[in-house]
Amino acid sequence: MKILMVCLGNICRSPLAEGIMKTKVPAGVHVDSAGTISQHEGKHPDPRALKTAEIHGIDISGQRSRPITHADLENFDAIYCMDINVMEDVISKAENEEQRQKISLFMEVLGDHGNAEVPDPYWGGMEEFENVYQLLDCGCEQIARRLNEQTQNPITYDL
Repeated sequence: MKILMVCLGNICRSPLAEGIMKTKVPAGVHVDSAGTISQHEGKHPDPRALKTAEIHGIDISGQRSRPITHADLENFDAIYCMDINVMEDVISKAENEEQRQKISLFMEVLGDHGNAEVPDPYWGGMEEFENVYQLLDCGCEQIARRLNEQTQNPITYDL
């Protein structure tokens, strides 16, 4: 299983989501993050994201921003987008229905199927980053639960 977290610049929300998710899934699950723009390519996560993760015992300092690629759409099993604009950008890059089916709005894992988005904390302070962390933590917990249920109850077919 390969999971990709996507936000705009890949320096705030998706690096936090990647870091959180890695603490909740088994070693065989690959988790990564990307952005829809390349403005911050190669840069570390925002210092406030680094600090927020550190407060919660998660080290995301080794991450580097990168833009999403066509290969990501092919290679990842699930692609979680932090907001509607990001999701629309990612969907526009999809080359077929199989790729489009992998893409979803992150907040949908919490049963929020409306316009609920993970807010971008970039223009805020530590309080906004902490609020985003809490949303991401809840969502990542749900994703991990679903993965665990799938691996414990795999679908089998009698031929």
